[in-house]
Amino acid sequence: MPLLDHFRPPLSKRNWESLHGQWSGCIAAYLNRTLPRRFVADLQVHLGRKVEADVVEFDQDEEIVPANGHANTGGGVAVAAQPAVYTPPAAEISMPVRFDDAIEIKVHDEERGRKLVAIVELVSPSNKDRPEERESFAIKSLSYLKAGVGLVIVDIVTDMHFNLHDELVRVGRTPDTFQMPGNPETYAVAYRPVLRKKAAQFDVWPHELAVGANLPVVPLALLGYGCVRLDLEVTYNEACERNRIP
Repeated sequence: MPLLDHFRPPLSKRNWESLHGQWSGCIAAYLNRTLPRRFVADLQVHLGRKVEADVVEFDQDEEIVPANGHANTGGGVAVAAQPAVYTPPAAEISMPVRFDDAIEIKVHDEERGRKLVAIVELVSPSNKDRPEERESFAIKSLSYLKAGVGLVIVDIVTDMHFNLHDELVRVGRTPDTFQMPGNPETYAVAYRPVLRKKAAQFDVWPHELAVGANLPVVPLALLGYGCVRLDLEVTYNEACERNRIP
């Protein structure tokens, strides 16, 4: 199945989060079928709006439950006294904070204490929404690469024309010549951190994606092992089938 536009009619009437969730699950399942047994792919989806809601709800909770999980009823079996809850003075300032969306498949090496060796990132609309969110995404991606972790970024968000690979180039203070030609709005980029002649480099495989075209096979670099195939077309087709998208 060729790539569809999930952010404009008629498919925009469906929830993009459902497709992204299914696709990330299909990618994790694909990797667990094809990776050597020592590696395990885990799915992690954190949507910022949900995290923000949880923080607000915690702050509004007026009932404090003791650490043992039981309220003191004044009778029954005696239990060890719990430390008194400390009520601090009013905060001098309250800093604003945003929780970024993260739709990730993380690959861990079981033979090395579940060491993180690779990540696949599916871009969400909020990752591209504002300059600070684009910069945050780029900084996070660079931190993985500088740790030697292989990275694949897949962006099928069509209603926001910002290229996060180009943002990564800008944040990393790399010359503009390393930006993607044509500044495509949808793309997939694979990165492999390497050390050549004592110089750190990132091998990069950029792919421009287009609605109506098939998705590519990209290399997924595993730290300390090498590259494996990641078939975006196969996993995308499976996700669309699960979501009953024709």
